[in-house]
Amino acid sequence: MIGYEEALALLLRDVVPLDTESVAAFDGAGRVLAADVRSPGFLPRFDNAAMDGFALALGDATGEAGTEWPVLGSTAAGDAAGQPAGPARQGAWEIMTGAVMPDGLDSVVPVERVDASGGTDGTPPTRIRLREPVRTGANVRRRGEDIAEGARVLTKCERLGPAQIMLLAALGIERVPLVRRPRVALIATGRELAEAGEADEGAWIHDSNTPFLRLRLHAAGAEVVARERVGDDPVGFTAVLDRVLAQRPDLVISTGAVSKGRFDFVPGSLRARGADVRFHGVAIRPGKPLLCARLREGPLHVGLPGNPASCAVGLRFFVEPLLRAMLGLPRERPARLPLAAPVHARANLRTHLHAMLEGDGEGRLAVHPLPRQESFRLAPFLSSQAWLVLPEAGDGDTVIKPGQAVDVYPPGHLESLAWQRESA
Repeated sequence: MIGYEEALALLLRDVVPLDTESVAAFDGAGRVLAADVRSPGFLPRFDNAAMDGFALALGDATGEAGTEWPVLGSTAAGDAAGQPAGPARQGAWEIMTGAVMPDGLDSVVPVERVDASGGTDGTPPTRIRLREPVRTGANVRRRGEDIAEGARVLTKCERLGPAQIMLLAALGIERVPLVRRPRVALIATGRELAEAGEADEGAWIHDSNTPFLRLRLHAAGAEVVARERVGDDPVGFTAVLDRVLAQRPDLVISTGAVSKGRFDFVPGSLRARGADVRFHGVAIRPGKPLLCARLREGPLHVGLPGNPASCAVGLRFFVEPLLRAMLGLPRERPARLPLAAPVHARANLRTHLHAMLEGDGEGRLAVHPLPRQESFRLAPFLSSQAWLVLPEAGDGDTVIKPGQAVDVYPPGHLESLAWQRESA
């Protein structure tokens, strides 16, 4: 077996970011930008009123309480700019929120801060009186005050979320350059596997790894382009591999048949078809039998163990770093949080544990390892909020005491850590 860092280096050895494609901004939600995005114009595009009221030309002066102004016109959002000039600036203009500021007018007094007279429901008032002073520039949104023309608004490797897409829409940017999503093919091995509704008499088990992987891969930014199931059959496995490769995946993931038993045929089958097996066996817990190979057709192949926790660890700490490299993202960095309970670090094994996060009344976070984490168990997944990772201990097992800082990762590389407040 080799260590985690050596295995990860071999896995990522020749991986480069994938191609760029132009995508409609709204359709790119959750995806990664391939280049910086700069603003094609100003935001706001023009000076406009921040609220309903009356536009004034104050210049260097202050509109004093009690002063009166004739109302010379009205403008609403969507009306063209222009209008008052010369003597017309001596009056006020009724204006609505978002309307272009008429030429030469520089301030807005809110409608609730004036006494208005004249006019009817269908026409503006004829005169207003200020109830309180109004400073120059009040309640006006200036052109480019939010974003200047040519400013970098989004950065390469940034993900598009609701806020980013809202900004792109406001700037009128219809399409953006995104990194193509990694294409992944899934192969589940084992004659004992059955899907819901398929099982009959016999020692079968339901395939839980495939639906888990499909959902987690989608959350990790990948696209599952093929999924197959095959029994403990090297010939059938080779045929299935040929079928999924026809879908042009960037990565093939298999589950099961990578250990040392008589029916663990994946390593031998890959070698027989000319694959370059980079490693088989990593000093981690759970998931030691994990395998990585470069297929002669080009894609990488990651063979994950079949036990659920082992499969999940292989996905999170090998496949997801691989996807990050394909997406052009930098290596993920863990959070460092104090332990809330003692844990055992295994000699010469990097250990991965389901964990919960809790915050006390002062906002201090701690990480709690969950109990009963054998690799076959599914129940810990239901409570898990994070992965707690312990480095390899020295020559013997080591107890890490409460209060010591440890590495903590969110459930997925594109997700944030979530926590719950300590119960009263």
